[in-house]
Amino acid sequence: MNANEDDLVQRIRRDLVDSYDEELELELEDCRLEQLTQDSGGDTPGHYQASRRQYFRELFRMQAELVKLQDWVVKTGHKVVILFEGRDAAGKGGVIKRITQRLNPRVCRVAALPAPNDREKTQWYFQRYVSHLPGAGEIVLFDRSWYNRAGVERVMGFCSDEEYEEFFRSVPEFERMLVRSGIQLIKYWFSISDEEQHLRFLGRIHDPLKQWKLSPMDLESRRRWEEYTKAKEVMLERTHTPDAPWWVVQAVDKKKARLNCIHHLLGQIPYGEIEHPAIVLPPRERNEDYVRHPVPQEILVPDIY
Repeated sequence: MNANEDDLVQRIRRDLVDSYDEELELELEDCRLEQLTQDSGGDTPGHYQASRRQYFRELFRMQAELVKLQDWVVKTGHKVVILFEGRDAAGKGGVIKRITQRLNPRVCRVAALPAPNDREKTQWYFQRYVSHLPGAGEIVLFDRSWYNRAGVERVMGFCSDEEYEEFFRSVPEFERMLVRSGIQLIKYWFSISDEEQHLRFLGRIHDPLKQWKLSPMDLESRRRWEEYTKAKEVMLERTHTPDAPWWVVQAVDKKKARLNCIHHLLGQIPYGEIEHPAIVLPPRERNEDYVRHPVPQEILVPDIY
């Protein structure tokens, strides 16, 4: 194995470790921060241990701020739409997971629409997205959005030239309508390099838990890297408006991208801390005639672990 191949293997290994961290985050609490330096084994370089420790500390801190933001949105009736766009494997799903991880799904929900069905193809293009827009006191995160027309549909030939041009005529006014209606619209583009996307695709190929993420469309996007680049450049140029500007997240480093995006998002919404009354747990009522019946053994899940 030559030096370049060895470096590639090490980078894929690091990427897999990061992916396992993603699941670890679902269980970690602040009180366990002291244990983080032991989680990835004794061969982890000291500087990487320190960066992971800082990453978790900042992530937990900002997730606490997101909870405050959520309370403020509910209290004030604010309406928020956040679009996440970018290449396949750019890290959109990762940051969406970190944003929603500790929030109420009834307040903050994710819209990840599948390909349009035959009926939806005959509708006004924006129609199926409108039904997912928020009401008062709600946040909606679009994991890809109406900008599919400017990206995958354009590159893969799923729309005509006329439909493509009509999209660019319509989308600025559509977004202005959303803003005038009281919706705060925030648009993020996650940017990664050619090399980084190649690395992440290799990681998915070699990770059985992530192979489902590689669809035929994803593989085709890899082949058409330059076409997607041109489509992205046109999209940003023609849809970056004062009412709905684009924000580009440098996402080669996934963890830094998550923190930078969440930090920026918190700065876009004028939230404040909402005072809540002290929570007092009421005493449980007890009745003399109550008898708890045993659970039938045949319906119990076996204790395997």
